[in-house]
Amino acid sequence: MVYHGHVKGGVVVLDLDVHLPDGIEVQVEPIAPPPRKSLAEQLGDLIGAVPDLPSDMARQHDHYLHGAPKR
Repeated sequence: MVYHGHVKGGVVVLDLDVHLPDGIEVQVEPIAPPPRKSLAEQLGDLIGAVPDLPSDMARQHDHYLHGAPKR
């Protein structure tokens, strides 16, 4: 028999009120991959967090961080 459920707080929760006996072996197989966040969504809190950066910081980061000559 197949029971359907979802993950809540890292724990599989069955959709129906089903009581399986303690110690029973189960197999959990995701039916859809979890949605992936873009890098901008993952790091969104950091975007714009450092004020007053040079306008060419992204292009010249080696110069500003390591003292390399500007390109």
